[in-house]
Amino acid sequence: MDSAGKEREAVQLMAEAEKRVKGSHSFLRGLFGGNTRVEEACEMYTRAANMFKIAKNWSAAGNAFCQAAKLHMQLQSKHDSATSFVDAGNAYKKADPQEAINCLNAAIDIYTDMGRFTIAAKHHITIAEIYEAELVDIEKAIAHYEQAADYYKGEESNRQVLGIRCGCSSANKCLLKVAAYAAQLEQYQKAIEIYEQVGTNTMDNPLLKYSAKEYFFKAALCHFIVDELNAKLALEKYEEMFPAFTDSRECKLLKKLLEAHEEQNSEAYTEAVKEFDSISRLDQWLTTMLLRIKKTIQGEGDGDLK
Repeated sequence: MDSAGKEREAVQLMAEAEKRVKGSHSFLRGLFGGNTRVEEACEMYTRAANMFKIAKNWSAAGNAFCQAAKLHMQLQSKHDSATSFVDAGNAYKKADPQEAINCLNAAIDIYTDMGRFTIAAKHHITIAEIYEAELVDIEKAIAHYEQAADYYKGEESNRQVLGIRCGCSSANKCLLKVAAYAAQLEQYQKAIEIYEQVGTNTMDNPLLKYSAKEYFFKAALCHFIVDELNAKLALEKYEEMFPAFTDSRECKLLKKLLEAHEEQNSEAYTEAVKEFDSISRLDQWLTTMLLRIKKTIQGEGDGDLK
C-alpha cells in the first residue's frame, strides 16, 4: 500500500477509535466491558500513528500517539502512557518542536512520579537538544541540562551506595554542556564552578583523568577573561591539585598567554595560539574564549587570532 493509502487507513482507524471511546462512556458499556473498548481504541490509535509515520505525516502521528497516551493513563497503565507520549514527542520533533517538548514533558512527569529518574533525565536531554537546535533558546536548554544532571547525580549516588561502580558520569556530560553555554553567555563564575567541579571529580579516575586537564584549562580561560590575576592564581591552584596538569600543552599555553597579556604583546599571544592550534585544533568555543581574552590587550579592538 502506498503512503496515501496508509494515510487513508490511518484516518479510518482514528475515526473507529473515537467511536470506541464514545461507546465506552455509555452507562451500560461502563458496566459491561467499557475498559475493553478503551483498550481497543488505544491499539487503534497506536496503529494509526504508525501508519501516519509511514506516510510521513508527523503531526498526525504525534496526535494519534497522544490520544493513545491519554487512554493508557485512563486505564492506569502509566508505563504505556509514558511510552506513547515519548513516541508522540519523537514524531512531533519532525514537524512541531514545541508540541514535541509538551509531549516529552508529559512523559517526564509520569516517569518521575514512578521514580524512574534516569529515563526522565534522558528525555530532559532530548528537550534541551530541541531548544538548542530547533528553537534556539539557550537559557531553556541550560535549564533542562541542569535538571538532567540533577536526576543523574541522584541515581549515581544511589548506585554508589549499592556498591555499583559508576563509569563516565552522565551528570558530568550534562554539566559540561551547561558550563560551555554559561561561558558563551558571559556567566563565567557559573562556568568556572562547573569546570572545577568536573575536573576535580575526574582527576582521580584512571579512565577519566586525561580529560581533567581540559576542564582546568577551560576554567582558567574563564578566569582569564574576567581578570588576569585570577587566572594566575587559578593556574597555580590547578597545578597543585593535579600535578599532571603542569606538563600538559594546555598549561604551557596558558603560561605563554599570561606572559603575553602581561606584556600587552598581541603578536606573542597570537603566535602562542597558532602554535597550539597547529597540533591540537581549536574548536569554536576555545576560539571564542581566546578572542575575548585577546581583545583585552590594549589596542587590539576586534582583533582575530591570525
